[in-house]
Amino acid sequence: MSLPSVIEAAGRHARNLLIATAAFAGVLGLASCDKGPARPPCPEGKVCLQVGNGSEPISLDPHKVQGTWEHHILLDSFIGLTQEAADGSAVPGVAERWETSADGLTWRFYLRESQWSDGAPVTADDFVFSFRRIVSPQTASEYAWMLYPIRNGQAINEGKAAPETLGVRALGPRVLEIALLHPAPYLPELAKHNTMYPLPKHKIEKLGDAWARPENYVSNGPYRIVAWRLGDYVKAVKNERFWDAGKVCVDEVYYYPTTDAISAERRVRRGELDINTEIQSNRIAFLRADPVMAPYVQTHTYLGVSYLAFNANVPALKDRRVRQALTMSVDREFITNKLLRGGQVPAYNFIPPGVANYRPIEPPAWADWPLERRQAEARRLLAAAGYGPNNPLKLEIKHRNSPDPMLVMPAIQADWKQIGVDLRLAQNETQIAYASYRARDFQIADAAWVADFNDPVNFLNLMQSATGAQNYGDYNNPAYDRLLALADQEVDAERRAEYLAQAERLMLDDAAVVPTYFYVNKNLVNPKITGWKANLVDWHPTRYLCVR
Repeated sequence: MSLPSVIEAAGRHARNLLIATAAFAGVLGLASCDKGPARPPCPEGKVCLQVGNGSEPISLDPHKVQGTWEHHILLDSFIGLTQEAADGSAVPGVAERWETSADGLTWRFYLRESQWSDGAPVTADDFVFSFRRIVSPQTASEYAWMLYPIRNGQAINEGKAAPETLGVRALGPRVLEIALLHPAPYLPELAKHNTMYPLPKHKIEKLGDAWARPENYVSNGPYRIVAWRLGDYVKAVKNERFWDAGKVCVDEVYYYPTTDAISAERRVRRGELDINTEIQSNRIAFLRADPVMAPYVQTHTYLGVSYLAFNANVPALKDRRVRQALTMSVDREFITNKLLRGGQVPAYNFIPPGVANYRPIEPPAWADWPLERRQAEARRLLAAAGYGPNNPLKLEIKHRNSPDPMLVMPAIQADWKQIGVDLRLAQNETQIAYASYRARDFQIADAAWVADFNDPVNFLNLMQSATGAQNYGDYNNPAYDRLLALADQEVDAERRAEYLAQAERLMLDDAAVVPTYFYVNKNLVNPKITGWKANLVDWHPTRYLCVR
């Protein structure tokens, strides 16, 4: 055979081996011995829910978290100015109503009468205190950038202004005013996120960070956290002081870290878990063919993207030709159609379909090329950058140990081998992986982003130079920042969408990241549970659920 034929044959062999390995891993996982903790007894006359929740929380402080698994817990414990309906949309929360100035820069929220779980009133001062706390540099919240639309939010976070200058003020115990730097029509969506939850000022001023320990925990939502056994569970019980407690069915909720999706699947089958917030993608078809488990499978379009971030501080990755070669040689169709097989869609853009106020851009021209042509062009780009058989490019991907990345990373390793890249895989527990990304301790990061609120800026702001920790690769392009700034100031929806589309195209032309696929959300839900509504954001507050 000629050398190209040998390479092509090796690629086919690697792909077949990956598919066989993935299938065998599923069978092996089911055959392995797994015995999770028995279902704890539910008090007589009470309704209890056992939830498999992905990973161990890093904190129970809304300002110190960053994962969806933590958000699932906080979603039950707190209510912001707005809250999520059962379908994931934003509806009034602590704020019963609000009004906006003609220029869109001043918002006034009128709060309902409500209490913290210890009986203290929830006031506008709690919101002011919370917003100042999250943007304070001393808090070191990686989500502080979400409040940059508020006047002086960025200046405070960068140590250039005092927290008291933040554009929020209490006009009375139950009236909150927010002054923005630029119009933010998505503010009601953002206001339901944990970055804008109120925090108990009276507790934090007394206890500091110790307020977030279960024995001190105070919340204003349907549940209050009463226990956290590290590596085992977080437990929450119904908050009888919640203003709508009479409509809350479930009395106790246990959230378990379930990093092994197949083990969690078995626990759902045995009745030890009522819900698991993940399904290993390549098992969805199998489960749907199983008459017992088919009613448990819940999937839906999701506002999430899986991607690789290039560390701009790595010499080889400073070269756009290298980044371009790597992104164009990933076989996304093989990953989604042959490996994952859960309904995921190949991603050539960064913003998922279904995001509000989004104008989709055309994918790159090479997206329609046959894989062999893309590989040939990638080899040419690498050669132009000085890499080839006599000087192979050696790189490492640091990746999460969650189910789908464990399937996908060997496929990317095989893809890049075809263009002469010697790639090492470094597996990490999810929390450790993201800590490394924030510390820039990686060359290439396997990451994902799920929308915190439904607007394109929630995706595009990740690569803004001022974003900080969550701009994992330290992408910095002044032209990109200018386009996002223009979009921020634009009140015309069409022109705003055009600026955002230009920014996305510029960032992808720079090959700042490698979008790989768009998510579907995947849950196992016992059919005895009522009130579950699949939705774009995959938010399912326990307050809407019950058990038949």
